[in-house]
Amino acid sequence: MTRSVLFYVQHLLGIGHLRRALHLVAGMAREGFAVTLVSGGEPLPELASAAARHIVQLAPIRAPDASFRNLVGADGRPVDDALRALRRDKLLAAFAEAAPDAVLIEAYPFGRRAFRFELEPLIAAARARRPRALVLCSLRDIVVAPEDAKRRHEIVARVRAEFDAVLVHGDPKLIPLEASFSLAPEIADRLVYTGYVAPPDPPYEDAAAAPGAAEVLVSAGGGAVGGELLRAALAARRQGCLAATGWRFLTGPNLPAAELAVLTAELPKGVAVERYRADFPRLLRRCRVSVSQAGYNTVLDILAAGIPAVLVPFAEMAETEQTLRAERLAACGVVEMVASAELAPDRLVAAIERALVRRPATLAVDTTGARRTALAIGDMLTDRAAPGTCRKFNIPPGDYRIGK
Repeated sequence: MTRSVLFYVQHLLGIGHLRRALHLVAGMAREGFAVTLVSGGEPLPELASAAARHIVQLAPIRAPDASFRNLVGADGRPVDDALRALRRDKLLAAFAEAAPDAVLIEAYPFGRRAFRFELEPLIAAARARRPRALVLCSLRDIVVAPEDAKRRHEIVARVRAEFDAVLVHGDPKLIPLEASFSLAPEIADRLVYTGYVAPPDPPYEDAAAAPGAAEVLVSAGGGAVGGELLRAALAARRQGCLAATGWRFLTGPNLPAAELAVLTAELPKGVAVERYRADFPRLLRRCRVSVSQAGYNTVLDILAAGIPAVLVPFAEMAETEQTLRAERLAACGVVEMVASAELAPDRLVAAIERALVRRPATLAVDTTGARRTALAIGDMLTDRAAPGTCRKFNIPPGDYRIGK
């Protein structure tokens, strides 16, 4: 009998959450799950390649800037009750049609608080179904916890009352959840560390002979908040940093057009600027050094490539996620780090030089999160244990060394 999962994901600014969700969907599909993927962000071409049996696109909601305070619909207007009702009804209809054995919700209740209008009814429907659908949280390795202690305790209470498990897509040997969420010990019986969710390795190729080999690769993830890094890196190149080496800038699809125009004006010889490259992991394996932010997916791609790297974590608007990740990796000797507040061309040049003079360290970390997530859900469905008691999963060890 085929088991089914309804997976809700909402990306607001970048595309990292959706990329991780697509890898998770592929992992579940490989283990025989029928997945209904519900996406609440702007429609992206990546959705067309999803391994989900069904894809449901809600009326999109996005964040116009990194404050995440004023969410808007596809028309750029503030989210109103009519849009909320439209989305809620379509989400509940998708649940009714899928009749899933488990509902997997990205980030909530640790994030996505603004979407309670549709997530609370979804959870209620899952708990009312007979047999009851499991309610699970899909959580990246690091959360941006609210400063208000009352809000943090509300998260714990909601997890304990409504969620069967929190699937943490990280490795506690590197970054345990309590490093970013101090109350994690209060939900320890709900936590399941799946390992990091990484894409499959690209096919082997002779990196030295491939196009774009030995270049400086500067990337800004989705691009919505990467302008400062891109400008600083270009200034470093103009000052003569690795001038004999080709430089490639990947701005991300969400870099504002005005910033892209400034960036591409009168480029030095040997510098290329592109919006997006689907073969980014391959480019990393070929490059001489990577300069990037410290998002979840980008860091995993860098570690898998095993190349010298400089991380400049995004840290505006009280964002702490990327800084914590970059600090941990720098402490392990895997990367060089330049704090966002200290970003300047000369500091970037110095960090690039430090990264190049030593062999990149390898790091033992679990990156089998896509498969282990599917196996954990399968075991929970098999056991149908009371919340908090299902913890002995038949999951093979996933620890292995990545990097060259």
